Amino acid sequence: MSGTGRTEEGRGRLGSTLSGLAVALGCVLFVGGFAWGAVVYKPYTVPTDSMTPTIAAGDRVLAQRVDAADIKRGDVVVFREKTWGNMPIVKRVVAIGGDTVACCTDGKLTVDGKEIHETYLAKGQVAELKQIPKITVPKDRLFLLGDERMGSLDSTAHLTEAFSGTVSRGSVDARVDAVAWPMNGMLARPTGFEELGPISSPGPLRLILGAIVAGAVLVMAGGAYGPIAQRAARRRSNAVRTEPAGAR
Repeated sequence: MSGTGRTEEGRGRLGSTLSGLAVALGCVLFVGGFAWGAVVYKPYTVPTDSMTPTIAAGDRVLAQRVDAADIKRGDVVVFREKTWGNMPIVKRVVAIGGDTVACCTDGKLTVDGKEIHETYLAKGQVAELKQIPKITVPKDRLFLLGDERMGSLDSTAHLTEAFSGTVSRGSVDARVDAVAWPMNGMLARPTGFEELGPISSPGPLRLILGAIVAGAVLVMAGGAYGPIAQRAARRRSNAVRTEPAGAR
């Protein structure tokens, strides 16, 4: 066998090796991404329109499992509360323990006397659809409202109960990060609360999706490259063998 033939075979083996490595890495990223997502996120189907326009009835959301202590103003959370029916409910946190919440001043919700610009409300909707007397939220509890203020059964529907309609932080199961179906993507950040303290950062959903997509691309590209590289190497090797000696 000529040196050129051995070189072509070596290139073919290198192509097969690179192909195998790409497929193996792709499988790790693809499967690992799904496993990571299953550990971090829980899917929920929202049954009502109480969170429109952010989330509509029938939307499938992905909610990140978080520590209750990490819940901040503006977060959309999934929680269970016995006095609310003990079923998964999705609402927005507008005040946390120690805050004084009220509505309305100049048509806006106020927290600790600061008017909140609620960008997540539907265009033309005003906060004053919900009248809230001044309430100081007890420690380790949350005051929750729906983004659709007209028909949402939220903390305002439980004001006469213990703790003025607030729910315990421990009742929170997860924080909603994105609407998965329809594919509306990540929820917009609730910037109206930033003057009162830090707001939550998005979870690792984009990283997880990136890993899954990159894994799928590597698997497909690696699977296609191996056979192509081998065929190309064989064609070059055959061309060398059949080439007339005098042509070299």
